[in-house]
Amino acid sequence: MYRFLSLARVFGLMLMVFSVTYAFPILASLVYGDGTLSLFIQDMLLTLAAGGLLWLTTRKFRRELKAKDGFLLVVLAWIGMAAFATLPLKSYLEDLSFTDAYFEAMSGLTTSGATVLTGLDDLPPAINLWRHELNWLGGMGIIVLVVAILPVLGVGGRQLFMAETPGPMKESKLTPRITETAKNLWLVYAGLTIACIVSLKLAGMNWLDAICHAFSAVGLGGFSTHDASIGYFDSPQIEGVLTFFMLLAGMNFATHFLAIRSRTFTPYKHDIELAPFLILILASCVGIAFYLWQEHTYPDFWTALRHTTFNLVSLATDCGYAGTDFNQWPLFAPLWMLFLGCITACTGSTGGGIKLMRTLILVKQSQLQMLLLTHPTAVNPLKLGTMVIPSGIILAVLGFIFVYFMSIVILVLLLIISGLDVVSALSAAIACINNMGPGLGEVGPAANYAGLTDFQTWLCTLAMFLGRIEVFTALILFTPAYWRK
Repeated sequence: MYRFLSLARVFGLMLMVFSVTYAFPILASLVYGDGTLSLFIQDMLLTLAAGGLLWLTTRKFRRELKAKDGFLLVVLAWIGMAAFATLPLKSYLEDLSFTDAYFEAMSGLTTSGATVLTGLDDLPPAINLWRHELNWLGGMGIIVLVVAILPVLGVGGRQLFMAETPGPMKESKLTPRITETAKNLWLVYAGLTIACIVSLKLAGMNWLDAICHAFSAVGLGGFSTHDASIGYFDSPQIEGVLTFFMLLAGMNFATHFLAIRSRTFTPYKHDIELAPFLILILASCVGIAFYLWQEHTYPDFWTALRHTTFNLVSLATDCGYAGTDFNQWPLFAPLWMLFLGCITACTGSTGGGIKLMRTLILVKQSQLQMLLLTHPTAVNPLKLGTMVIPSGIILAVLGFIFVYFMSIVILVLLLIISGLDVVSALSAAIACINNMGPGLGEVGPAANYAGLTDFQTWLCTLAMFLGRIEVFTALILFTPAYWRK
């Protein structure tokens, strides 16, 4: 019981920190006079009061977190914060069900970009800014933010950071202290966001659109202030800016930090994932553009390349913007983009999926197995670049991939049983568990998730949650070994 009360104390502090994030929409409401000021102040005070009450009643239960405590706190934090994030949506959109409000909030915090809302163009600026701020906060992870700015928590910051940070190489640190690591990552993250805001303003967006889309682009969240997403602007310049920053956000933020600190491009040369990441995306853009041109989807290659590049980069990095209705393209093209969304984002990026590092390990392991079939006595350790991959990481990757794909299979089957057609079910499961956003069919870029039943909506919500915390963080709580003392 002491353990759970100590976790409740930390969660109360997290909620108090989370209440501060209401300052952005409150400021927007004051600037635009959109009539939502009292709603956001009310919801901020409610969140602050809930966190404060939880902290006050458990403040005596103070202890260092054990490694496995981080998993439980991460799960509770994501579920709980998503619930509180629904407050502004429910306050303004009174007819919005809790199911849909929770889906929207979870989609924002998990940077999925899937939405059940229509009439985005007419939403108050503060409500739209709140949705996009959730994308931005979820991008690097609220828990990493808390570890960065609340070292006085008196808990094991490293345990929280490890449970939250995705990827197989979690042991690497940028600085000796985990709080410094988190702060440095957030400084890079904030710097890229500011650069994106300025670039989008220069490309033709107004300030509100520039801020909102910078939040969702750098966070790879995919929310937009318009129902037509980026297609609303029909601007090659805006698409170019967003493509550039989506690519940066799809890379490892640790590499960005090391490059900035050293003031050289050397860290990018040493990043094992970077070259395969760029080559795979570039080759796919050119190949799909050529395919669409040959299929007469677009009148010339360069038009096809423009639309392919933006939409493919958006889905491959798991951002989720749509520049056009790619649901109308020949089926191979969007299916290939959905596949890229499963594997392309780099470890330490704000993207989802299995991450490119795991993909590279799987490819190398497959090659090694084929070598051993012909030369059984060969001793050839698995290497990525000059780095030897320990067998423990290889086994962890294989285990994760199995659970990941089994999760997709189960989700697809449940969606089909519930009445969704095969294409919509498959694409919805893939898009949600990869935090990608739009799928195909009934959940394609020209539609959204509003047409799903409550059961289907909760399934997709679960998929987004599992994808964001990389499945194992949640599933480990259901193992008997986790609860043994």
